[in-house]
Amino acid sequence: MYTKPLLSLSAAAGLAALLVSSQVSAAPFGDDDDVAYAKKLWHEMTKHQFAGKEAIAGTPYIGVHPHGAILDTIDGSLKVGNNTGDLIVKRNYGGEGVSKSAVADQPDKYLDAVTVMYRRAGYDADNQNWFWVKYKPDGSLHTNPAGIPLAGRVAKGAPKGCIACHAAAPGGDLVFNHDKFAAGM
Repeated sequence: MYTKPLLSLSAAAGLAALLVSSQVSAAPFGDDDDVAYAKKLWHEMTKHQFAGKEAIAGTPYIGVHPHGAILDTIDGSLKVGNNTGDLIVKRNYGGEGVSKSAVADQPDKYLDAVTVMYRRAGYDADNQNWFWVKYKPDGSLHTNPAGIPLAGRVAKGAPKGCIACHAAAPGGDLVFNHDKFAAGM
């Protein structure tokens, strides 16, 4: 027996688009303010050689998922607008033939992403005020599968993602490579 569908195909498509757009706007990251701040941060990072073609090189080391097969990390302090904050820049390398020596010789060839933690005073006290960003090598932003830019409180409250993973770091600072940025140090 044939029954008439409850929704037309166009109505169903419209409903799906509405659900996706409501998920995008409901995300605790990737909004216009986060994207604008990420652009300012990239500008200052390139100006002070934390990113871009003139970036200070770190020492390549074996990486872990989700960052990349080979990584290098540099950190310091950076002023963005009126905020001077701790900065951790992790370059994520991959691709055929990637190795520590290949990255040391030709980093641009293997660079897949630049992941950043930048401490913004008063930004997100629940997570040590870290602003999270995943850039492409050209400074544009990576997005998640829903198309949300990976900038801001990335995956806050989610069971997986930047904040969920880094919450397991020792020292209470959400940083795995050292406890330099732990509160009170």
